[in-house]
Amino acid sequence: MASFQHMTARVAVWNIAGYLDISDERLANQVEGLAILDAELVTLVEVRPFGHMQRLIDGLAAKGCTYRAAMLAQTSDLNIGLLFKEGVEVDNLRFVPGSDLDDPRRRKAMVADVTIGKFDFTLIAVHLKSGRDGPDQRIRDAQCQVIGAFIADLRARSREDVLLLGDFNMIPGEDVSNFHHLGGDDRMNFVSSWDLQDRFSHILPKGRANLLDGFAISRTFSTEYIRGSLRLFPMHWTLDMGREGFREKVSDHLPFVASFRIDRSRD
Repeated sequence: MASFQHMTARVAVWNIAGYLDISDERLANQVEGLAILDAELVTLVEVRPFGHMQRLIDGLAAKGCTYRAAMLAQTSDLNIGLLFKEGVEVDNLRFVPGSDLDDPRRRKAMVADVTIGKFDFTLIAVHLKSGRDGPDQRIRDAQCQVIGAFIADLRARSREDVLLLGDFNMIPGEDVSNFHHLGGDDRMNFVSSWDLQDRFSHILPKGRANLLDGFAISRTFSTEYIRGSLRLFPMHWTLDMGREGFREKVSDHLPFVASFRIDRSRD
C-alpha cells in the first residue's frame, strides 16, 4: 500500500464535454483546469476520442503534474475514465452489466476498486441518459434500477464504501423516481443534493444552469467523507473566464470535488 504524508485526499468528477470536438485551445484549458484542481483522483465523463485521455496526461506532465489513467472503451463514443496520482491504486475495472440497457448508443456505468492511503472503496462512475421529457426519465429509471440493484448486491456482500459519481442528468427535487431507483431504501447518501443546494454544475445557453451532476456515498459505514467538504469547483473563475466563455472554450460542466480521510479505514 502506498504511503501518503497527509490525512486527506481529494476526489473529483468532471464532464469535459467530449461530445464537442476538443480543439487544442480547449485541451490546453482543460489541462490548466485539472492542474489547478489538483485532485488525487478525477473521474472524467465524456472522454472522446479515447486517446484524449493521453493528451490530458501529456499536458499535465508538461506542467509537472504526474497522472496515470484507467479507462474501458464504451460501445458509445463517449467514454468514462479515471485520472489518478502516483500512489493511488486503481484495480479491477469493469462495467455494471446491462447498465446501458443493451443499447450501444448509451454508456455503461464503470466500476473500479480504489485505494488511497488507508481509504479503500468501490467507485461507480455513471453517465446516464440526458433529457427532460417523460421518455428520457423512464430510460433513466431503467438505468438507475440496474445500477441500484448492483449497489444493493455490493452492500449485501460487503461493508466496502461505495462512491457513486458522474453526470447523473438528474435534477434534485425534480427527477424523484431516478434518485429513488438509484439509491433508495436508504442505501446512498446523495451529498451533492444536500451540500450543493442552490448551486449549479451544468451551464446552459443564455445564463441558465442546473445541478445535473451528482456525488453520492454509501450511507452506512462510510465515515471517511469529511462532511460539508463537497464543493462545486469554480473553474471558470480560476481560469479568469465568465460562464459563457467557459462553456465555449472549456466545458459546459463544472467539476465537483470532495475530501476524504485517508489515514484510517473503518470498513
